[in-house]
Amino acid sequence: MIRAYRRIQVKNVQRSNDDKIPNKDTGYHRLMRKTRIHALEVLSPRPSMPCKLQLGSFFPDITTLCVNSSPSLHLFIFYHHPHRHHHSTPSTMAKLFLSLSLLLLVHGCLAFQQQNECQIQRINAVDPSQRVESEAGFTEFFDTNDQQFQCAGVEVIRHQIEPQGLLLPSYVNAPILFYVEQGKGFQGMTLPGCPETFEVSQQQFQGRKGGQSFQDRHQKIQEFRQGDVVAIPAGAAHWIYNNGQDDLVLIVLLDSTNFANQLDQNHRRFFLAGNPQEQKQQQGRQQSPRGTRQQGQSLEARSNNIFQGFDVDVLAEAFNVDRDTAEMLRCEDDNRGHIVRVERGLQVVSPSMSREEQWQGQQGGRGRGQDNGFEETICSMKVRANIDDYTQADVYNPQAGHCNHLNSFKLPILQLLQLSAEQGVLYRNAIMGPYWTMNAHNIIYVTNGNMRMQIVNDEGKAVFDDQIQERQLVVVPQNFAVVKQAGEQGCRWISFRTNDNAMINTLAGQTSAIRALPVDVLTNAYQIPREEAQKLKYNREETVMFSPGSFSSRGRAPRA
Repeated sequence: MIRAYRRIQVKNVQRSNDDKIPNKDTGYHRLMRKTRIHALEVLSPRPSMPCKLQLGSFFPDITTLCVNSSPSLHLFIFYHHPHRHHHSTPSTMAKLFLSLSLLLLVHGCLAFQQQNECQIQRINAVDPSQRVESEAGFTEFFDTNDQQFQCAGVEVIRHQIEPQGLLLPSYVNAPILFYVEQGKGFQGMTLPGCPETFEVSQQQFQGRKGGQSFQDRHQKIQEFRQGDVVAIPAGAAHWIYNNGQDDLVLIVLLDSTNFANQLDQNHRRFFLAGNPQEQKQQQGRQQSPRGTRQQGQSLEARSNNIFQGFDVDVLAEAFNVDRDTAEMLRCEDDNRGHIVRVERGLQVVSPSMSREEQWQGQQGGRGRGQDNGFEETICSMKVRANIDDYTQADVYNPQAGHCNHLNSFKLPILQLLQLSAEQGVLYRNAIMGPYWTMNAHNIIYVTNGNMRMQIVNDEGKAVFDDQIQERQLVVVPQNFAVVKQAGEQGCRWISFRTNDNAMINTLAGQTSAIRALPVDVLTNAYQIPREEAQKLKYNREETVMFSPGSFSSRGRAPRA
């Protein structure tokens, strides 16, 4: 067992007196459970991907070296000795000094690499770069090799599922947040240890097997509709079905550098059914030269039914079924792809949307003060919220538009995912004043209309100054300043944010940073008269969304 450990804070050449074992959420618990680990692990708050170097063969006296690649570098040194703490010797201290030098070098290299990922000189509005066809729909992928995605550490895909289409059960190594752009349907999500609370009685379900009637039980199923945002934790098996009359369109964010993903900086989908591999590979070869995804494409192309890797006899024994049934789990002759058609419709136990919303409305009148805590358990936690209702808007200007924010205060599961969302609407030529997001990256996808956006980096250079059209996407890195102006048809967008409580700071308007500065500070900073400084502070009484006003009358409408 591990007999001693020591924590050294390198940044300020100080030692911490805290001898508690580090929080398991940082990833160090994986080291503490092992008797002898010969690895160097580099973790960072975002991305938090493990990076390992084998050191045991070089430094046998030092069991584990672990460094947290954060602004304050922490080095954890674990010694292994069967009876007593390790005593320092000149040889050990020399090895320790050499190890520390190597750690600092690795830390510097990783920090430089992470900084380069967000040293963006040009951002482009991007379209999907790859499409994968299936029997009952298709999935489009955005190029994860684009520098803006590398900076944000996320991936975005778009599902379009035809009526009676079923997205086969699968799980992903990253948290998922998806927005229902069009249509309706329902989704099931299985969580370990949660009971099968949805069941159908014997009178309702007259199925027969072996001459005996049986009833179906399964975990909770939730319906969703246009404007809903649905959260799925990393590793949770899920499936989606379109029970409507129109195509179901989902915009899906995968936070591949979330702390919950400890594989690599790509999302990996593990299918529980179907045989999507062959079809994905064929579709990848059919793509135009514009598809430049390298690493991400190959990982998606390899995604397949995990049961194909197990021995048939082992599956038969595990499920207590015959060999033919176990063989069917492998789906080796299935060529329908990852979205299949359910010919007679899917028969599952699910409450109607109208009854669920009616019950929630009745409960909503009681207020949150009477919640008993049961709603906070993982099995009963709410995973869906609608942000398409302007009557529930957080920001509203009848001449400019409105915004609905969804954070962990409204949907607590987002605190687990460390994600949030925003749905915004700007009317014709209206402006969303310049602002920056203080603690998150913004991934903006236009669902209707178009708008002109300007994004400015820390060097004062416009890295983006162009139109973003419908079904295009752009990433706004953290703290980059941005301003939006809708086109002639207005604009509607969905924005995913990499923090469960993302906050913005505005540059113009009633609650802006400029408004908060004293007049003399403005006068001296910008070398303008006091009268002009007062106009700069008080001429715009609106808060976030501005009506066109004199801005449009001067002919500064969005360019084509």
